[in-house]
Amino acid sequence: MTSQLPAVVTLLTLLLMFATVWMVGRARNRYGIKAPSISGDPAFERAWRVQMNTLENAVMFIPALWLAAQYADPLWAGIAGLIWLVGRVWYAWAYAREASRRGPGYMVSMIAWAALMLMAAGGIGMAIMENNAAPAEEAAAG
Repeated sequence: MTSQLPAVVTLLTLLLMFATVWMVGRARNRYGIKAPSISGDPAFERAWRVQMNTLENAVMFIPALWLAAQYADPLWAGIAGLIWLVGRVWYAWAYAREASRRGPGYMVSMIAWAALMLMAAGGIGMAIMENNAAPAEEAAAG
Protein backbone atom coordinates (compact mmCIF):
# COMPACT_ATOMS: atom_id res chain seq x y z
CA MET A 1 0.00 0.00 0.00
CA THR A 2 2.82 2.45 0.75
CA SER A 3 3.93 2.57 -2.88
CA GLN A 4 0.35 3.28 -3.97
CA LEU A 5 -0.21 6.07 -1.44
CA PRO A 6 0.82 8.85 -3.88
CA ALA A 7 -1.70 7.46 -6.39
CA VAL A 8 -4.42 7.44 -3.74
CA VAL A 9 -3.53 11.03 -2.81
CA THR A 10 -3.67 12.01 -6.49
CA LEU A 11 -7.12 10.45 -6.83
CA LEU A 12 -8.31 12.25 -3.69
CA THR A 13 -6.89 15.51 -5.09
CA LEU A 14 -8.91 15.01 -8.27
CA LEU A 15 -12.01 14.43 -6.15
CA LEU A 16 -11.28 17.61 -4.20
CA MET A 17 -10.94 19.53 -7.45
CA PHE A 18 -14.25 18.09 -8.65
CA ALA A 19 -15.87 19.10 -5.35
CA THR A 20 -14.72 22.70 -5.86
CA VAL A 21 -16.20 22.68 -9.38
CA TRP A 22 -19.45 21.39 -7.91
CA MET A 23 -19.38 24.12 -5.22
CA VAL A 24 -19.06 26.82 -7.88
CA GLY A 25 -21.87 25.35 -9.97
CA ARG A 26 -24.10 25.15 -6.94
CA ALA A 27 -23.24 28.74 -5.96
CA ARG A 28 -23.96 29.94 -9.52
CA ASN A 29 -27.39 28.38 -9.29
CA ARG A 30 -28.12 29.57 -5.76
CA TYR A 31 -27.08 33.19 -6.36
CA GLY A 32 -28.13 33.55 -10.00
CA ILE A 33 -24.64 34.18 -11.37
CA LYS A 34 -24.78 33.42 -15.09
CA ALA A 35 -21.63 32.25 -16.90
CA PRO A 36 -19.22 33.75 -17.80
CA SER A 37 -19.64 36.18 -14.88
CA ILE A 38 -17.33 35.60 -11.93
CA SER A 39 -18.62 38.32 -9.66
CA GLY A 40 -21.80 38.99 -7.80
CA ASP A 41 -22.74 37.60 -4.43
CA PRO A 42 -19.74 37.36 -2.05
CA ALA A 43 -20.57 33.71 -1.28
CA PHE A 44 -20.28 32.88 -4.98
CA GLU A 45 -17.01 34.79 -5.26
CA ARG A 46 -15.57 32.88 -2.30
CA ALA A 47 -16.55 29.54 -3.87
CA TRP A 48 -14.98 30.61 -7.16
CA ARG A 49 -11.75 31.69 -5.43
CA VAL A 50 -11.59 28.35 -3.59
CA GLN A 51 -11.87 26.55 -6.93
CA MET A 52 -9.26 28.70 -8.66
CA ASN A 53 -6.81 28.63 -5.76
CA THR A 54 -7.16 24.87 -5.41
CA LEU A 55 -6.50 24.44 -9.13
CA GLU A 56 -3.49 26.78 -8.97
CA ASN A 57 -2.04 24.89 -6.02
CA ALA A 58 -2.72 21.44 -7.50
CA VAL A 59 -0.58 22.40 -10.51
CA MET A 60 2.38 22.77 -8.13
CA PHE A 61 1.39 19.97 -5.77
CA ILE A 62 0.92 16.98 -8.07
CA PRO A 63 4.37 17.14 -9.75
CA ALA A 64 6.02 17.70 -6.35
CA LEU A 65 4.17 14.69 -4.94
CA TRP A 66 5.29 12.38 -7.74
CA LEU A 67 8.88 13.64 -7.82
CA ALA A 68 9.14 13.12 -4.06
CA ALA A 69 7.60 9.66 -4.39
CA GLN A 70 9.99 8.70 -7.20
CA TYR A 71 13.22 10.19 -5.88
CA ALA A 72 12.74 10.15 -2.10
CA ASP A 73 10.16 7.84 -0.53
CA PRO A 74 6.59 7.07 -1.64
CA LEU A 75 5.37 6.59 1.94
CA TRP A 76 6.64 9.95 3.19
CA ALA A 77 5.56 11.66 -0.02
CA GLY A 78 2.10 10.16 0.42
CA ILE A 79 1.92 11.28 4.05
CA ALA A 80 2.92 14.82 3.07
CA GLY A 81 0.32 14.62 0.29
CA LEU A 82 -2.38 13.63 2.78
CA ILE A 83 -1.39 16.58 4.95
CA TRP A 84 -1.64 18.82 1.89
CA LEU A 85 -5.14 17.48 1.26
CA VAL A 86 -6.21 18.10 4.85
CA GLY A 87 -4.92 21.66 4.56
CA ARG A 88 -6.75 22.22 1.27
CA VAL A 89 -10.04 20.87 2.61
CA TRP A 90 -9.63 23.03 5.72
CA TYR A 91 -8.84 26.02 3.48
CA ALA A 92 -11.87 25.40 1.25
CA TRP A 93 -14.25 24.91 4.15
CA ALA A 94 -13.01 28.00 6.01
CA TYR A 95 -12.84 30.24 2.94
CA ALA A 96 -16.36 29.30 1.85
CA ARG A 97 -17.62 30.44 5.26
CA GLU A 98 -15.50 33.58 5.69
CA ALA A 99 -12.49 34.69 3.63
CA SER A 100 -10.51 35.87 6.64
CA ARG A 101 -10.47 32.31 8.08
CA ARG A 102 -8.66 30.69 5.14
CA GLY A 103 -5.10 31.28 6.39
CA PRO A 104 -4.44 28.27 8.67
CA GLY A 105 -5.58 25.68 6.10
CA TYR A 106 -3.56 27.43 3.42
CA MET A 107 -0.44 27.38 5.61
CA VAL A 108 -0.82 23.67 6.36
CA SER A 109 -1.03 22.90 2.64
CA MET A 110 1.94 25.14 1.80
CA ILE A 111 4.11 23.56 4.51
CA ALA A 112 3.26 20.09 3.15
CA TRP A 113 4.04 21.29 -0.38
CA ALA A 114 7.39 22.69 0.79
CA ALA A 115 8.19 19.35 2.44
CA LEU A 116 7.46 17.59 -0.85
CA MET A 117 9.69 20.04 -2.71
CA LEU A 118 12.53 19.42 -0.26
CA MET A 119 12.10 15.65 -0.57
CA ALA A 120 12.05 15.89 -4.36
CA ALA A 121 15.05 18.22 -4.57
CA GLY A 122 17.05 16.14 -2.10
CA GLY A 123 16.21 12.90 -3.87
CA ILE A 124 17.00 14.28 -7.31
CA GLY A 125 20.24 15.78 -5.99
CA MET A 126 21.26 12.42 -4.52
CA ALA A 127 20.43 10.66 -7.79
CA ILE A 128 22.54 13.15 -9.74
CA MET A 129 25.47 12.73 -7.36
CA GLU A 130 25.21 8.92 -7.55
CA ASN A 131 25.18 9.06 -11.35
CA ASN A 132 28.20 11.37 -11.39
CA ALA A 133 30.07 9.19 -8.91
CA ALA A 134 29.56 5.98 -10.93
CA PRO A 135 31.78 6.96 -13.93
CA ALA A 136 34.58 8.09 -11.60
CA GLU A 137 34.42 4.77 -9.72
CA GLU A 138 34.45 2.85 -13.03
CA ALA A 139 37.47 4.83 -14.23
CA ALA A 140 39.36 4.16 -10.99
CA ALA A 141 38.59 0.44 -11.21
CA GLY A 142 39.49 0.13 -14.88
